[in-house]
Amino acid sequence: MIHSLQRMLRCHPRTIDLVVAATLFACSFPGSVMTLPGRDLEVPWWPGVLVSGVSAVALLWRRTLPRTTVVVTLCCAMAVAALGYILTVLVIGPLMVALYSLARLSDRTTANLFTVCGIALLVGTVQILGPDSEPPALKLLGPVIWLLLPTSLGTTTRLRAACLEAVRARADHAERTREKEARHRVTEERMRIARDLHDVVAHHLVLANLQAGTVVRLMRSRPEEAERIAAELAGSTLSAVRELKATVGLLRHADDSETPPGPATGLAQLAELAASFEPAGLLVTVNTEGRPQPLSAGADLTAYRIVQEALTNVTKHAGTGSAEVRLSYSHDRLGITVTDHGGTTAPASPTPSDGYGVIGMRERALSAGGRLRVGHRPEGGFEVVTELPLLPQAQDQAQDRAQDRSKGHTQPHSPNALA
Repeated sequence: MIHSLQRMLRCHPRTIDLVVAATLFACSFPGSVMTLPGRDLEVPWWPGVLVSGVSAVALLWRRTLPRTTVVVTLCCAMAVAALGYILTVLVIGPLMVALYSLARLSDRTTANLFTVCGIALLVGTVQILGPDSEPPALKLLGPVIWLLLPTSLGTTTRLRAACLEAVRARADHAERTREKEARHRVTEERMRIARDLHDVVAHHLVLANLQAGTVVRLMRSRPEEAERIAAELAGSTLSAVRELKATVGLLRHADDSETPPGPATGLAQLAELAASFEPAGLLVTVNTEGRPQPLSAGADLTAYRIVQEALTNVTKHAGTGSAEVRLSYSHDRLGITVTDHGGTTAPASPTPSDGYGVIGMRERALSAGGRLRVGHRPEGGFEVVTELPLLPQAQDQAQDRAQDRSKGHTQPHSPNALA
């Protein structure tokens, strides 16, 4: 009910102004004949009603011209006081409404300035030209109280509306930010899935293409070898289907549990990845330096995909039969180096800025908090170097183990301790 009334008031402001003006004009009739107890009316009633009517009509412009409305209603109130009428709320009601509108539509300084000036002028007029029979205390306190009240209410209403608007603006901003963040997360997820699809498809299709070409060449001269490679080709395509199914399955809802999740892809499958390139004629050697330490799930997948993409590029571009993958574990980082020695008859390896594969590898490394560098080796061939951060827990455990070892080496051995 209250909200409906407020909505109606906001939708029909001109009608509200007319009702207020008519009501205050009607109140001017009893206000113009009001006297103190035991005293007769010293002035006719109609001049007060006429001046109050002009003041009430001025309220029709209180929303568009609030300062002008206050000046007009103040002049009318001073005229009523000069004519000898008692200043009650029934007579100076238009001035009170004008001050309320000014305080609600303007700043506090303007409202207070007009109010103080109005009180000074009105009190001065009453003291000088007002009726002598009216008590001095009533002449002083009446205008002060009646003019301070609407200014205070208007200022309070304006501050409350500003507070509600600020809260609404913050809520709108939070909603827009939440939607923007959600769209950003969706875009990032799509980019990640696109990179996974690119890596899976490129890797398996390159191997399948090479194996199919080998089968065609050996079909007549070496049918047994062609049959073996054809069987490996079937395995490669089946592996591609499984990885594609796992990658596309990420697009399903989280509560879709029809297909159980498989093992997480990472460096644990690096040996299988290296073996998968043998049918394509690429011998991959994996060397590990330092003590292997765990990576986060994202960094582990990133390392696997970078090695996979780098070896795929070697198969497509390098024209060599061997490649080396070197894993170097330090106290806080994992270094991955994929190198090949190039070939003399094959096309040159891609430059560091060519192709989406290099861009995808660099984006993967950056997303995991690492960095990637690609380029030609001075002695020939191509090299992909990546550094990825290790888990903080693994770093702490490694430091604790180092401290324990140092304490064990430095601890003195006494006969009592041995005993």
